Amino acid sequence: MSEVEPYKLGAWAVWLYAGAGLAVAWPVYPLVIRWFRPWAERRGISFHQTHVTPVPRAGGVVLALLFFLAACSAHVWLPVHPDRIAENWGIVVTALAMFGLGFWDDLRPLGARKKLVGQILISLAACFLVGRIELFRNPFTNEVVSLGWWGVPLTVLWLVAFTNLINLIDGLDGLAGGLSLMLMALLAYVGMQTAAVFPTVAAATMAGGLIAFLRYNFPPARIYLGDGGAYFLGFLTGLLAMRLSHKGTVAAALVAPLFALALPIIDTSLAILRRGLKGLPLFRPDRQHIHHKLLGEGFNQRQTVLVLYGFSLVALLMAFGVFWAGERTAPLFLGVLVLLMILGASRLQFAREWFALGRFLGSTLEVRKAARYALALSQWFELEAERTRSPQRLWEDFGFLLRKLGYTRVLLRGPGNQERLWATDAPPRAPLRRNVIRLPHHGGLELVFEAPQAIPERVFDLNNELAAEAWAKALDKCGPLAPETLFASPAGAPAPEPSKVASLPPA
Repeated sequence: MSEVEPYKLGAWAVWLYAGAGLAVAWPVYPLVIRWFRPWAERRGISFHQTHVTPVPRAGGVVLALLFFLAACSAHVWLPVHPDRIAENWGIVVTALAMFGLGFWDDLRPLGARKKLVGQILISLAACFLVGRIELFRNPFTNEVVSLGWWGVPLTVLWLVAFTNLINLIDGLDGLAGGLSLMLMALLAYVGMQTAAVFPTVAAATMAGGLIAFLRYNFPPARIYLGDGGAYFLGFLTGLLAMRLSHKGTVAAALVAPLFALALPIIDTSLAILRRGLKGLPLFRPDRQHIHHKLLGEGFNQRQTVLVLYGFSLVALLMAFGVFWAGERTAPLFLGVLVLLMILGASRLQFAREWFALGRFLGSTLEVRKAARYALALSQWFELEAERTRSPQRLWEDFGFLLRKLGYTRVLLRGPGNQERLWATDAPPRAPLRRNVIRLPHHGGLELVFEAPQAIPERVFDLNNELAAEAWAKALDKCGPLAPETLFASPAGAPAPEPSKVASLPPA
């Protein structure tokens, strides 16, 4: 990659583009929400999502349009260096291609493998149209090593990782948009200091557009980024960070965004470790992300977002520190960040499990076996659900799954104190493990699980999540069912015994 431009944008130009992005996007978002709402209603809601009503996943449409308009205006009205024009349009083409891949998945799910292949191909194109990481500087010794053609796979890994980081954290209203806003503010500042015209304009415009997006995305959200918007912002962040580094060296301009992305990096690393140890597919969604845990601790959505914003702001300040002080200070800032993370996590009840590594690893084999068995049962149950529209038959099949997983009793609760109990024939033996999983996407249903304490806690928690997910997917697949039909007793069968139902305390 060539040197940066000798032209430097003034702060007025940066604020002008940020304001223009805000002014253009603000009135457009309500139109996009209205246009894409019917599509969101047809797509429905996933078991792992935190919202309870269909929300359009088209926020990236406005941001991609803004980005293209900013690129055109920058090359028409601003002093972009002629040697940079081809690279700049390479950024535009590949970033919009990544948006297109994600938006296609929003409209019609492609599957994890196809998306990964698409991301790799687009990242390879960026290596040749924009440039690749050519040199690596050791932050401890300051030694610079030439990567040669090894820079191509490293660049692809860099871009694919950034592409997915924003998407993986996009599970809570306002979280991905706020984090992306911080990243774009950092990149705009770095662009000003390194005299890079187009990256500065692009980041500033995206920052303005993201402020408008957060107006409609902050809890309760009316629109989401979707895979298109998340892929676009993550990929663009990775490209701009490369573009702002001198000669492609992994220097302060390249390292700083990693600090700003501390939250999704930590969350993603924990997710990969968690799923790998449990024997679950690495790209399988779950309800064990940091924001899910905070919601489980009693925080509401706004409080959870603000807590995670606070952590991300601290990480952002450290990212500025790395840029100001140089990449040699990165290990120092990393140590401070890890210390703050440990101190913060120690105050949260759920985080204590993460530090009990001996107990965690000791039961891994047992959990992996349980996961394979529960997944096989869940897949069978979901297939059975496609063959029946009878709520009674659906509940009977679910009872078979529950019996095989070793439950003693499971209570289905609905609105208006409606209840339906499944229980084994044998009387329950105390003590029992108990857990409640809510299904807000299905009319506020709740599943109350009880099983013998002989079942390990980690296996019990895993079975609960997989069984609840299977029940939610079965309800979706068997077609629309009136809520009261789920609680009606079959013809000629007695109603559930009040004593049995009452023996399960309220959630």
